[in-house]
Amino acid sequence: MAETPYAQAQGRGQSALRTALLDIAGELLATEGPEGLSMRRIASAAGCSTTVLYTLFGGKDGLVEALYVEGFSRFSRRFEAVREEDPLYRLYALGHAYRATALTARNYYDLMFGRPIPGWEPSPEAMDVAQETFGHLERAVTACLEQGRIPSGDPKVIAESLWSVAHGVVSLELAGHLSDPDAVFTAAVTAIGVGFAPAEEDR
Repeated sequence: MAETPYAQAQGRGQSALRTALLDIAGELLATEGPEGLSMRRIASAAGCSTTVLYTLFGGKDGLVEALYVEGFSRFSRRFEAVREEDPLYRLYALGHAYRATALTARNYYDLMFGRPIPGWEPSPEAMDVAQETFGHLERAVTACLEQGRIPSGDPKVIAESLWSVAHGVVSLELAGHLSDPDAVFTAAVTAIGVGFAPAEEDR
């Protein structure tokens, strides 16, 4: 008989088990909506007892919060892996890292930005994780300003503008509205990068 997802992850340690259970919960949220996030439904899909879920997450609200934090943590790890030294090219790389992560973690993406669980709101601590994730983008913008790769502006406003463009294109892609997502995303991030670049006479 095939091992359950719980049994497969259990042997790899508690961290792997926690991640596996979150992935299962995220998949249920994506396919069944909020109703799929009952502790009994998740336990059944994972092949474990509800006691395991309560022990790891404390309850449904704790599980949803863990999903939210895990989603942003995956983005943060992907951003940390960007090693481009030039700050302007780092911005481009962070944009593409954002898209790649959204496409591979789409079961988390709607919870992170769409609030699909009626009545649930992330805690201040979870919001801090979300804000710190996008600190990577703001720091890259600050480096561009310091080196003259972007002439002037509020780094937070510029970073949030870049984030808004990337988020908008990715959201349309995930909803199936784009005929050529690669081309549209590249054109969008290139256009906004050119818009923030110094004028020719200032270079």
